[in-house]
Amino acid sequence: MSNEKRKNPLSVYWIYVAFVVILVSTHLYVNGEATSVIKYKETLLELVDAKGVKNVKIINQTTARFQLKDNAKPLIDSLNNLDFPKIRKLIKNEKSQFSKIVFELENIGNHANFEKDLDEHGYHDYENIIETNWIAQILGYLLPFGIIVLIWMFVMRRMSGGSGSGGGGGQIFNIGKSRAQVYDKGKSTNVTFKDVAGLEGAKEEIVEIVEFLKNPKKYTELGAKIPKGALLVGPPGTGKTLLAKAVAGEAKVPFFSLSGSDFVEMFVGVGASRVRDLFRQAKEKAPAIIFIDEIDAIGRARGRNNGFNTNDERENTLNQLLTEMDGFGTNSGVIILAATNRSDVLDNALMRAGRFDRQIYVDMPDLNERTEIFGVHLKPLKLSSEIDVSFLAKQTPGFSGADIANLCNEAALIAARHNKTHVEKQDFLDAVDRIVGGLEKKNKIITPEEKKTIAFHEAGHAAVSWLLQYANPLVKVTIVPRGQSLGAAWYLPEERSITTTEQLLDDMCSALGGRAAEQLTFNKISTGALSDLERVTKQAYAMTSIYGLNERVGNISYFDSQGRDVFTKPYSEDTAKVIDQEVSKLIETQYQRALKLLSENRDKLDQLAERLLSSEVIFKEDLESIFGKRPWDPVEVLLEQPTEVSDSNNEEKQESSSENDTTLSEESQSTPSE
Repeated sequence: MSNEKRKNPLSVYWIYVAFVVILVSTHLYVNGEATSVIKYKETLLELVDAKGVKNVKIINQTTARFQLKDNAKPLIDSLNNLDFPKIRKLIKNEKSQFSKIVFELENIGNHANFEKDLDEHGYHDYENIIETNWIAQILGYLLPFGIIVLIWMFVMRRMSGGSGSGGGGGQIFNIGKSRAQVYDKGKSTNVTFKDVAGLEGAKEEIVEIVEFLKNPKKYTELGAKIPKGALLVGPPGTGKTLLAKAVAGEAKVPFFSLSGSDFVEMFVGVGASRVRDLFRQAKEKAPAIIFIDEIDAIGRARGRNNGFNTNDERENTLNQLLTEMDGFGTNSGVIILAATNRSDVLDNALMRAGRFDRQIYVDMPDLNERTEIFGVHLKPLKLSSEIDVSFLAKQTPGFSGADIANLCNEAALIAARHNKTHVEKQDFLDAVDRIVGGLEKKNKIITPEEKKTIAFHEAGHAAVSWLLQYANPLVKVTIVPRGQSLGAAWYLPEERSITTTEQLLDDMCSALGGRAAEQLTFNKISTGALSDLERVTKQAYAMTSIYGLNERVGNISYFDSQGRDVFTKPYSEDTAKVIDQEVSKLIETQYQRALKLLSENRDKLDQLAERLLSSEVIFKEDLESIFGKRPWDPVEVLLEQPTEVSDSNNEEKQESSSENDTTLSEESQSTPSE
């Protein structure tokens, strides 16, 4: 661009070059005369004997300089010394006036002995001269300081992150400048709202903010005010940052993007300075949008655990951010977007109206939204004709948008590993198994006794879940080791909005089916039920102390959603004893229930375990052939209907759906049904 400032030609690199040139010139030239160095004193003495030397000068009693007479040229060929080939080479050049060349003897040895040698060889016309090399002395004093200055400049330029060329980034004093990436004047991301599948509610509010900046009169004519900010909240991988990228791609206004950690620096006061500079730039380019990703890095609640925090730099940064957000005018045209998956730790002052006016919850996608997300991520893949997007969406309940993107990529990798030309349905099913259960370990050493125990353990899970009405329908059972588990059972959970007590109890009973099968078959139990017991214990405590589903404890919830008091229990020791008793009673009741179910169907349990031992993998059809069809199976009906997530059960549902077995069984969420 013609209006851009040209780089300063006298940059620091030219100073380096000039410094080197001075050093070289000092060594090459002495008193403006070109010199040729000789090494041996005998060379000078032989020339003295040949009467070919003139102007001998002893410099500082250490070196000797001399010139050759015009008649010395024919004498050179007759002399023999290691220095003479060099001298002959000089005088053979006819253009060289060798009589004007100054020769320098580097080391004369003892000064008195050297003068005595000259006298003995008949040369008395020599001079003793004291020379002072002012340049060398000056450089000797200045060179250490110059090196220190150059090192300081190099370190400061590195610390400031600058390139040395104009602007704000080249000096140490600009370390307090904002490091936001600016999308302006045609610069944009390649992500638009078309690339954001699902998230219709969140996208609607985001689109409205963009439209306000594009056409503010439509809203201001009715007296509406521009919202100060919008906070995107939700689990990891649900598309919060993707929404912000789409805003940067769609908005025709300057877009400032940075992370919360960009405000944090080793220097005190830098964070607050960068906040001020960020808002100053945004106001200059208003209307504009500022996006702060992972805002919890600087927005954590103040005043908590002060005893553990000796540095209040983060609080200073947050205070400055609060001031700036509530400081600019109502219609100044600057909107703040922020994203976090830890909204529970944010400061209340940051969350109030007037700062973040809108809190947009970006939840896990439901069935219809997963179908749309698959449609986006399947576009770049070479798919076979048998791929059914709705089938893939049904097989991935609880998957986030990032999980689905990873699933599609993993399926393509599996297809390429098997030298296929297209990604097939089985590749996606194998990818689900790989992501949920881990990599198969067929070479793991397992004794026949252990293998039989694993088979009956997994058969117990499958049998109990098949015989219970509200348990998640089983899809596949395997005794092939995967990841940290020695066996795995895949289920396809219903997408519920709420969960009843009966559903939770059936889920707990099916989880205890593995240990019950071991007890019933071998009359002994193993450590293989570790993850089952962990999940059941969490569910039992949640039912008793959080969801109010226990009659003895009553309709009381001791859950603190703000997490403000993590060191003390919100109930007495007597209540804690009651909770422990009820949890133990609840788990033991479901364990006895699982034992009873398996005892009544012992022959079918043995048949299922034997089939599992022989084939290592069994599917839904194998259970139907042994137990018959489930009369209450509602999978095909519920999966066709869109579901809505309710806050009343969302946390417990996500917790239970994310449990993975680390030993014998793995309560997975999805797997092939064919």
